[in-house]
Amino acid sequence: MAKFLVLVIDSFGVGSMDDVPSVRPQDIGANTCGHIFQCKPDLQLPMLEKLGIVNALGFQANNINFSDEANVGTADLQHDGGDTFMGHQEIMGTKPKIPLRIPFSVVLADVETALIAAGFKVSRKGNKPLQYLCVNQHVAIGDNLEADLGQVFNITANLTEIGFDEVRKIGEIVRQQVKVDRVIAFGGLMVSSQQIHDAVEQKEGRYIGINAPKSGAYDKGFQVVHMGYGVDSQQQVPEKLAKKGVQTVLIGKVADIVENPHGTSYKNLVDSQTIMDLTFEEMCVPGDRFICTNIQETDLSGHAQSVDRYADCLAIVDKNLARIIEVMTSEDCLVVMADHGNDPTIGHSKHTREKVPLLVYQPGIRGVDIGHRATLSDVGATVCDFFHAKLPQNGTSFLSLMNSQEKG
Repeated sequence: MAKFLVLVIDSFGVGSMDDVPSVRPQDIGANTCGHIFQCKPDLQLPMLEKLGIVNALGFQANNINFSDEANVGTADLQHDGGDTFMGHQEIMGTKPKIPLRIPFSVVLADVETALIAAGFKVSRKGNKPLQYLCVNQHVAIGDNLEADLGQVFNITANLTEIGFDEVRKIGEIVRQQVKVDRVIAFGGLMVSSQQIHDAVEQKEGRYIGINAPKSGAYDKGFQVVHMGYGVDSQQQVPEKLAKKGVQTVLIGKVADIVENPHGTSYKNLVDSQTIMDLTFEEMCVPGDRFICTNIQETDLSGHAQSVDRYADCLAIVDKNLARIIEVMTSEDCLVVMADHGNDPTIGHSKHTREKVPLLVYQPGIRGVDIGHRATLSDVGATVCDFFHAKLPQNGTSFLSLMNSQEKG
């Protein structure tokens, strides 16, 4: 009974992509992994070292060494920019499209009208032409300032004053009115809703929204739902596996953003230890299953530009990888990867467009060169190939590279 675990260390990139100078010059020189290692020379990550993180990085940045036995590759992002939502859709086998980019101001009036018609109390905040919406006094709607500008709209709420179900309803109304890739409805337990308005920022003279980390939304009682647009879940890994009778288990942020109607989804989880505990438990359940886990706190650390917090998260992941590997059998497979970068040293708090590591572990298989892959979808294609299911919409399996190596 085989398990295939994909562990996504959110934002753990290993160097800026070749196209960065032309498409994202603000990310020139970004290297999330490399710069964290350089800033933390005494950091010890024995399991990630064994799995080949320095091999993927391409140079030794501190006391963590190259691994002679690791199965290692890297992958480019095929999606535009560097986005967690589209990154995970790409991992699941979706071929990314060129995203729509518009400021929230373009659709503000339509969203306002729809919310009022649904019975919500709505007011405009800010000075024309840059304004955002305040709903029922405790919710703000505007541009997402952490992702690529214009691709995502945020709904930020004080969950001390308004229930998350109500926030979700607001999000669903916004989603019906707009065609950007993602609408994110989220909130946390705040002392005052004024925290939201105190965190308002403007970007490039066109975008206005709430600085989510500054608002305190992530600090206590965080809940979130990601509402996508234009993604065909029927062509993704969970659906393909369901037709073969293989269950998909999604844990952490991936459960909030990927559809999984036939499987198990552990949603609204942020704490890394809780997420790794659930992952370990699922690895111990009998039967074939695909498990995909997202560690979000690394990404939040990047947004907060905190190297120390990022390193602490990596240490938690590393410690738990050891016990997961202990229970793996020769039939199982593990891929440790990322979905983009978020270099806390680069000088801005947004995602960075970086290639990601592909660290592949199967007991008894050593020294396989996975190569540099053109898309994150190669992982999803490999998962389907592993379970003899039809391949998803996008991606090329690298399972044959692993199978060509005799176990020993």
